[in-house]
Amino acid sequence: MRPPRYPIGFIGLGLMGEPMALNLLRARTPLVVWNRSPAKSAVLAKGGALVAKDPQDVFQRCEVVILMLRDAEATDTVLGRRGGTIQARVGRHTIINMATSSPCYSKSLETDIRAHGGQYVEAPVSGSRKPAEAGQLVAMLAGAADVVASVQPVLAPMCRKTIDCGATPNALIMKFAVNLFMICMVTGLAEAVHFARSHDVDLGTLVTVLDASPMASDVSRVKAAKLAACDFAAQATILNVLENTTLITEAARTARVASPLLDICHTLYAESGALREKDLDMVAVIRAIEQRTAVAR
Repeated sequence: MRPPRYPIGFIGLGLMGEPMALNLLRARTPLVVWNRSPAKSAVLAKGGALVAKDPQDVFQRCEVVILMLRDAEATDTVLGRRGGTIQARVGRHTIINMATSSPCYSKSLETDIRAHGGQYVEAPVSGSRKPAEAGQLVAMLAGAADVVASVQPVLAPMCRKTIDCGATPNALIMKFAVNLFMICMVTGLAEAVHFARSHDVDLGTLVTVLDASPMASDVSRVKAAKLAACDFAAQATILNVLENTTLITEAARTARVASPLLDICHTLYAESGALREKDLDMVAVIRAIEQRTAVAR
């Protein structure tokens, strides 16, 4: 697909947003960026992006704006929902929200944006920092079918696949289901490595066996190697996962759905965060498991 000839706005250049925006630049997408911390924009400016002076500047220059912000408060601030400037910012704009939020919040955001003359696409992604750098994210999209179709070429440089999930907030519900599986898998992998290490099993051999097994995946290969090497450099942090488990748990409770494995994982990530591991990669959950072993002894 050809990159758009019109400038795309990108707001939020954090752990995921920075590599995502860089992939747009590599695809020669004209890009206007803004981040609350100006230093974060330097890498994008070096790559050819225009750095806006503030969020309003992005909306004035771009009809399509991608948001990859930390939380609902940051999103509301950028969109002017609390400052009375939402009409000027979203009217006749298409807002692509790629951040993870509660389904209720996303639905209310769509309602508000459409009421002020804009279009909204919910577009959370599956994947962490490494897939983001490689342009291998999977985006789940929700919103009006014609608007979803129109933004797929915009997202192509960041994603190996974009999947239409129907109406808002189905994309977020889909991401929650996917993340529930991933979180349980990585937590189980951490426990398996802890079990093997405690029995003096060679971890290099364990990784070889896992890589050859039916359970092998891109995630297991990366995370097993990190666990074996005690490499806790962040791809998706303990805090990221804890925030996700909180959102998924809330959605499960709202639907009165049992989530026993998720509940255990949520507790372990909370324990790991309490051990001051919150900024480490999610595989650092092994520290909480190690702590439980130490207490048991």
